[in-house]
Amino acid sequence: MKYPVLGTLSLVLALHVVALAQNVRPNQETVPKANTRKKAQPAEVVFPTETATVIIPSWLPSSGPTQPAATILSDLQHTALDLRFDWAKQQVIGSATLTVRPHFHPQSQLVLDAKGFDIRNIRLLTGNGKEKALTYGYDKRQLTVNLDRTYARTETYQVRIAYVAKPNELPASGSDAITSNKGLFFINPLGTEKGKPRQIWTQGEMENNSNWFPTIDKPNQRMTQEITLTVDGQYKTLSNGLLVASKKNADGTRTDTWKQVQPAAPYLAMIAVGDFAVVNDTWRGKAVDYYVEPKFAGTAKAVFGNTPQMLDFFSKKFGVEFPWEKYAQIAVRDYVSGAMENTTAVVHGEGIQATRRELLDQNFDWVIAHELVHHWFGNYVTCESWANLPLNEAFADYGEFLWTEYKYGADAASMVQATALNHYLQEAEDKRVPLIRYQYREKEDMFDRHSYQKGGRVLHMLRKHVGDEAFFLALNHYLTRHKFSAVEIDELRMTFEEVTGEDLHWFFDQWFLQRGHPELRITHSYTNGQVSLRVQQTQDSTFTPIYRLPVTVAIWGNNNQSTTHRITVTKADQTFLLPSSQRPSLVKFDDESQLLAKIEEELSQDELVYLLQHAHNYQQKQQAIEGLRPKVADLTVSATLRNALNDKFWGGRVAAAEALRRYKGPEGGAVRKELQRVATTDTRSDVRAAAITTLNSFSNEDFGQVYDAALNDSSYTVVSAALAALTRNPTVASQPKIATLQETPNSRVITALGGYYALNGHLDQYEWFLRHLETLQDADLYTFLPNFGQFMQRMPPIEREKGIKRLEVLARNNPSYLVRLGAYKGLSAVAERSQELKTILQDIRAKEKDEGLKGMYNLL
Repeated sequence: MKYPVLGTLSLVLALHVVALAQNVRPNQETVPKANTRKKAQPAEVVFPTETATVIIPSWLPSSGPTQPAATILSDLQHTALDLRFDWAKQQVIGSATLTVRPHFHPQSQLVLDAKGFDIRNIRLLTGNGKEKALTYGYDKRQLTVNLDRTYARTETYQVRIAYVAKPNELPASGSDAITSNKGLFFINPLGTEKGKPRQIWTQGEMENNSNWFPTIDKPNQRMTQEITLTVDGQYKTLSNGLLVASKKNADGTRTDTWKQVQPAAPYLAMIAVGDFAVVNDTWRGKAVDYYVEPKFAGTAKAVFGNTPQMLDFFSKKFGVEFPWEKYAQIAVRDYVSGAMENTTAVVHGEGIQATRRELLDQNFDWVIAHELVHHWFGNYVTCESWANLPLNEAFADYGEFLWTEYKYGADAASMVQATALNHYLQEAEDKRVPLIRYQYREKEDMFDRHSYQKGGRVLHMLRKHVGDEAFFLALNHYLTRHKFSAVEIDELRMTFEEVTGEDLHWFFDQWFLQRGHPELRITHSYTNGQVSLRVQQTQDSTFTPIYRLPVTVAIWGNNNQSTTHRITVTKADQTFLLPSSQRPSLVKFDDESQLLAKIEEELSQDELVYLLQHAHNYQQKQQAIEGLRPKVADLTVSATLRNALNDKFWGGRVAAAEALRRYKGPEGGAVRKELQRVATTDTRSDVRAAAITTLNSFSNEDFGQVYDAALNDSSYTVVSAALAALTRNPTVASQPKIATLQETPNSRVITALGGYYALNGHLDQYEWFLRHLETLQDADLYTFLPNFGQFMQRMPPIEREKGIKRLEVLARNNPSYLVRLGAYKGLSAVAERSQELKTILQDIRAKEKDEGLKGMYNLL
């Protein structure tokens, strides 16, 4: 499973999970984390054996109940579904034939997950076409089938269930990661929503496929499957495995049968129905297909076209050839998550579809690689319980790094590493839990930046510790030994121990089974041919371990050559003496930038300048630039940053441009001239946009010509940055160009226009705002709605009523917490002079059920 929503991915994933070409939207408010809470004050508790109180930090969550792996009573071996659909009622009319055998103990009952069904009949297939009716008990959650006798573990039997599934009538619920758990979704079922296609698609993880077919909905089950879909002849279908039959029917429908002969967990089953263009590709004789809306057929290969190369890369990297029958990817409307790794048929949200102009600013390799890696880690070898979810997600997250490292180079991979680490550290401000956690309140709690970003960084440290050869050999053994089975963390550990010969309990214990991360203070001095390097672990050791940290230290001499030392930190306060024949130009702790840690490294200005000049990855460049930022007025520092505007890696150029914001030091004219050059000529749109944003930080200075020219840029990112710059400094020349942007089919430009019109709009834009309330995705609405509220401040009262009512409905009823929060902020902007609106806001706060959102309201 991938993060919350791809449009939000630009994401709330916090929600912008980086990959190589992911961009930060200039001058737009950061989307809040899904689990944002008002920080609790540290609580005091008294341990019975102590007389003193222990301060409990705010990031230590209360413990949930123990969540063991599901007990296996019966093995689900094969599922055959025959499905039709009632679009008007949003129901599935189905027949499920399940092939089952007892796992170990004899069984006289079969217990299935089946949520909210109407059960028509249940029959035992006795052979030779004969059937026997079976009795059953059903509480609308679990279906208990009474078998005709007791079956031993050596006996297989088949049960056929005729049913109607009504997922749309189930109680509405969801989580930050999966915003709805209906399992199966009808999109625009009556065809009444103009411009939106009719579709059916499913989202099974975590245990939501039992909303549309009866199954044992647990990750430690495995089944082969055959799914038959009868649909209107105009629609395409997709499911797991291969299309083995397709028959046109006399009534204008068509019946397609999809068959997967290799077993996978029930949550990985999927179906999709709709009007899709299918763009064909291939890899080693296997079909690789891309299902998109017809208008995006021309750019499907531009989006997904690296997939065959990825299949080749990961097959070689893991030493296991892609083990499934085919590989298809489909983009659907109104998807409730970011993407989902259903075996052989990955579902993406509509945001992955893009025009050629949009692709100038971004690519989607990171999410494509993530879901593909799941076909080894998650689908081929599956976590036996949700407590072990990082065995799926950490590997998929690290797959993003591996692909970027291979395809785009060390700097780009280092940027992935830095961004993921920062995302985890942001979450760790409010939440620190073990990676593998057998205690949690809700399954969806496992979908967090621990399971993803922390897990990926832990795997990187493991790779650095054992070395590349041992790391990938161990992964090969792990995949080969446990293929088509469910595993827990110890099996991964034991595989690495077998390959390396090292007892790795210490590594797996501190990184997988304990919470938190090291917080390090690094200082050094030089005396008598020795560098004295002091490493202090300052984290709260009451709830976090003192870590064992194998790490490299580089000592740079005056000859621009470095000597690398391998040290192992094992104490809370430890000093290492390292030889150096001369006073070093730089002492760099964690020279490989591998540690998952919060590091405060004391480096002088000269050392930071030296580091930037000799950095061998993006993280070191970023560290140097951030360290130099407060000293930017210094002539040496400003010259160094100006030089960094020519860095070979675009991320370094962006960081340098951002560091020069509000620059007031010497050679200001040279700095501004260089930024104007970058804003107009850099080959990378992210860099041009960053330079424009930095120019806009110089108050009372006119760069209108640069901004006006940028409105014609090929990049939507640059156009958006120019709009943000012109928002507070509009020019007469820009007005006609801005007017022509109103119909731009790009959400980034639309949200930037919303910010522009919030301060510079007129009544003419009122209907434009109202129209885009219907077209924007959740993360964009979060920014757009407060701007709409600010815009309405200047509208005549009689004109504001319609907009206020729309905001109120969104703030009260929208299923997305982001939209509710944005609408609330929009109403707050209008309510400054209205007691009636203040009363409405108070009522919205009182009736909001999300306690985290209430906390955000109280901060406004």
